[in-house]
Amino acid sequence: MIELRDLGVRFASTEAVRGLTLEVARDEWVMLIGPNGAGKTSVLRALCGLLPFAGDARIAGRDVRSFGRRELARLIAFVPQNPATPSELTVAEYVLLGRTPHLGYLGVEGRRDRAAVTHALERLDLLPLAQRGLGSLSGGELQRAVLARALAQEAPVLLLDEPTTSLDLGRQQQALDLVDALRGDGLTVFSTMHDLTLAGQYADRLVLLDRGALAVEGTPREVLSPENLAAYYGAEVRVVHDDDEVYVLPRRR
Repeated sequence: MIELRDLGVRFASTEAVRGLTLEVARDEWVMLIGPNGAGKTSVLRALCGLLPFAGDARIAGRDVRSFGRRELARLIAFVPQNPATPSELTVAEYVLLGRTPHLGYLGVEGRRDRAAVTHALERLDLLPLAQRGLGSLSGGELQRAVLARALAQEAPVLLLDEPTTSLDLGRQQQALDLVDALRGDGLTVFSTMHDLTLAGQYADRLVLLDRGALAVEGTPREVLSPENLAAYYGAEVRVVHDDDEVYVLPRRR
């Protein structure tokens, strides 16, 4: 579903991403991990057309640079770390913005659009907050509204940049379990993640970036080793395996 070939992103003299080649299969959840400044967010922003890049980036076999903005938005829903959330909009109005790529020239929503919004609000437990202004929400409530907008977009590819930011433990589980369940409906997920234990529980495959380049790729069990995390994070950790899940526990120095 996603193909990157020799992807490169540069900011002036800084090479944020260099020579990145990887694929993400349909229905797969691949997470980018790595220390701060490794280039994780730049990869996502390049893929959804927000950054110029060298090399090749394709969705469903087609170069992302060949899509118009609305056409690309029907294929990719992107949840950034710090999305614009106008405080005067209600939750329902904000989630409805996710339907923009599907609206006709008059920009009037139809029955299907309203149904998609209601469904997204239900899945994120936001119906009781539908008429609340975004400015009145807690950080966790706002994060759920942002995710609901992406789900309402009904794109087959979901890009998530640190999706658990501002969420408490229970809401983290709820949001990630929901995303995981949606893969059964044909959703492909490509995300960044700082929390390595969450990465070890939810990712099918991890791609560890270091200074913009691919350092290690594989299953969570293969990538999340004490040796790798010491080498690329400078961290001393204990790694616990429980069936297919991996837990990363920092050791006190």
